Amino acid sequence: MTTAAQRKVSVIVPTCDRPAFLREALTSIRAIEGSDLAFEILVADNGVVPETSAVAKEFGAIYLKASAHGASAARNVGLRAATGEYLAFLDDDDVWLPGNVRPHLALLDSRPALDAVIGQTIHTDPLLVPHGPAWPQDIKGDGNELLRRMLSGFFPQIGTTVARLTVREKIGEFDEELIGGEDLDWLLRMARPHHLGFVATPCILFRGRPPGSYDALQRRRISYDRRVFFRHALPEWRIWKSPIDFSKAYSGTLMHFYQYFVNAAVERAERGERYEALRAIATALSIFPFRGTYHLMAPRPLREAFRASIDPRRRATETSRRVTK
Repeated sequence: MTTAAQRKVSVIVPTCDRPAFLREALTSIRAIEGSDLAFEILVADNGVVPETSAVAKEFGAIYLKASAHGASAARNVGLRAATGEYLAFLDDDDVWLPGNVRPHLALLDSRPALDAVIGQTIHTDPLLVPHGPAWPQDIKGDGNELLRRMLSGFFPQIGTTVARLTVREKIGEFDEELIGGEDLDWLLRMARPHHLGFVATPCILFRGRPPGSYDALQRRRISYDRRVFFRHALPEWRIWKSPIDFSKAYSGTLMHFYQYFVNAAVERAERGERYEALRAIATALSIFPFRGTYHLMAPRPLREAFRASIDPRRRATETSRRVTK
């Protein structure tokens, strides 16, 4: 039960058959509560594992069943049920940091025109060991600068977001037709009219997955991120100085896919998975044909992955060289 002095924040946690990860996520949420802050945790489940509801109950969360697949559908179930003054989010495999939420609320208090605030992400390996500083390190101002960044490759993690509950009616729900970029699409609806702010505060540990471990999903997501880019970039074309700058923004939006498949090709080739390595190379070429062709010809990792994929003896030789060094 909240007191008069507490802010009530509804935290939406979509989950699908990962009760161990979910327990970590909910632990990190409850750890931030205090005399000034109370959380209504809404666990929206579109999985089938029975343990999920038990984990939700363990943390005093409201368990909701999502009938449709996908993170958007689960988030929308939570969005409809939220009763807090504010909304926050956390995917079931990520973890909040202690500094999350309060700086967002302070900025929302000082700037009534803002609908939501995003913060920084720390990327980690699957064991939540960080492999870099909080990102982005800084965004000088919001407005068009923040919008340009978000349409050029900066994808704010939804777990860094705190929004006023009024956005539920103001901008609507997550687009359930998108299986990629749906959170970016939702945030861009606030960034375009300059109603999205930023705080340079590390908010979450974002659990990464190894390259080559989810190639099929990444292939499906490419077209959705393209759709989100053009949905928001074309109406805002005036924020770029030239068509060249617009093209660079588009390239930045898809760069993480390109880099993923380059890394996946290297990993697959080193494991001797020739067919999957070649598929990863082909996908990288489909994203950026000219860049990919250059990287196949130049002394780059993509060329080495290609050579190892078509000539297993080269892979064995390279492995032997590494072992003897």
